[in-house]
Amino acid sequence: MTAAAICTIASLDHLVLTVASLPRTITFYQRLGMRHEVFSPASAPDTQRHSLRFGPSKINLHQKGSEFDPKATNVQTGSADLCFVVEDDVRVVRERLQAAGLTILEGGEVVPRTGARGPIESVYLYDPDGNLVELSNYKQK
Repeated sequence: MTAAAICTIASLDHLVLTVASLPRTITFYQRLGMRHEVFSPASAPDTQRHSLRFGPSKINLHQKGSEFDPKATNVQTGSADLCFVVEDDVRVVRERLQAAGLTILEGGEVVPRTGARGPIESVYLYDPDGNLVELSNYKQK
């Protein structure tokens, strides 16, 4: 038996990655087309925070050992598995990743997967902390 829903979730606003090196992580995700932003939360105006923005969403970054509260119970680097829908053809993305010297998993191939809205085609790689990054396109009908 399923309990009644407390609310209806509309979308994901942001998520937090705990990282070993802010500069290394920022550089990696900027190469994937994200924008780095430095901000100060209203609750701590003297504190500098870092995020990576893309589309209507963002990733907030926590430096390992200097996480902001509240935080997850067991923070660690390299434990995320992230999938991003990209505007560029994923085959072109694969070629650009290879040209940049980045290692593509799954034998360097574009592989079929299932996304939240249906079939996708993806390439996989690791970010500097070992988080799995999936770059995908929804299959055209």
